[in-house]
Amino acid sequence: MTTTILFAAPQDSWDAYRAPLTEALDATGIDYRLSRDIPAEEVEYIVYAPSSGLTDFTGFPKLKAVLSLWAGVEKIVGNDRLTVPLTRMVDDEGLTQGMVEYVTGHALRHHLGMDAHIVNPDHRWEGKAPPLARERPVTVLGLGMLGRACARQLAQIGFPVTGWSRTPREIEGIRCLSGTEGLAEALSGAQIVVLLLPSTPQTENTLGAEQFALLAPGAAIINPGRGPLIDDEALLAALDSGQVGQATLDVFRVEPLPQDHPFWAHPRVTVTPHIAAETRADSASRVIAENVRRGVTGAPLLHLVDRGAGY
Repeated sequence: MTTTILFAAPQDSWDAYRAPLTEALDATGIDYRLSRDIPAEEVEYIVYAPSSGLTDFTGFPKLKAVLSLWAGVEKIVGNDRLTVPLTRMVDDEGLTQGMVEYVTGHALRHHLGMDAHIVNPDHRWEGKAPPLARERPVTVLGLGMLGRACARQLAQIGFPVTGWSRTPREIEGIRCLSGTEGLAEALSGAQIVVLLLPSTPQTENTLGAEQFALLAPGAAIINPGRGPLIDDEALLAALDSGQVGQATLDVFRVEPLPQDHPFWAHPRVTVTPHIAAETRADSASRVIAENVRRGVTGAPLLHLVDRGAGY
C-alpha cells in the first residue's frame, strides 16, 4: 500500500526539503506519496512546522503521527486537537553541529575577551592575556542532545564543564548535577553559562536575580535555547551592576525582538536573530524518512515527545 505523507510547512521549506526528503524516502524502499496537497482523509503522516499554520488535526482520520521539523515543540505540545504520536527534531547532525559551533565560538569570544580588540576605536594598547581554558568554569544548563554535544566540545577544549539537568544524567568527563540544589551548585562561581533547556512552565525564569547572584562577578551568559529561560528584567539589572559582564542572546520571549527592547541598545548585550542552529534539510530529511519507515514497519518511532514533560 502507498503511504501518504503531507508536508505541512511554508513554501520555502518545501522548496528546500522536496528533493532531499524524496531521496531519503526513496532510500527506505517504502511505497509513498509526498505532497503539500493531499486530501485530509488520506493523510497518514504529517511532516510539520508550526509556521505552517496547521493547528487542528481532528480532520485527519487516518493520521498516525506528526513529525516535527523543529527541535522546539512548545507551540504544539499542548494542542488538545493532536492525539497521535508527536516527534521532534533532535537527531539532526546539521542542527547539532551548528549549535556546537555557535556555543563554542561565543564561549571562546567571551573567554578571550575578543570584543575589546575587535571594537577599539581609540587604538588602545592595553590589556592582558586571558587565563587558560582550564581556569574558566563553564556551566551548561540542559543536557539533552544539544547540551551534551556542546558540553563535550567545551570540555575537549579544556574548560572545566558542569552540566545541569532537571533529571539526573551521566556524561563521561562532565560533572553532572540535577534538581534545585544541583542548580545552585552548578551556577556557583560559573564564569560562562550556556542555556540549552527546553521551554516549559518548569524551566521559565531558570535564571533570575537569585541565580545571577551565584555566578562569578562579570560572568558571561550565552542563550541559544529559549527566550523564557531568562528573567529579562533581572538580566538587565545584573548587567547594569556588573554581576553579569556580557550576554549573548539568540532567542527571546517575542521574536523578532521589538525595536525598542533594551537589549538592542545595551552595551553588554549581543543580539543574534535566532541563528544559532537550524534544521538542515539534507540531514533532517533522513531523520524524517527513518521515522516514516519505522511507522510503516511497526517499529517504535524515534524522538517521541513526552506530552507531560513538554519536550
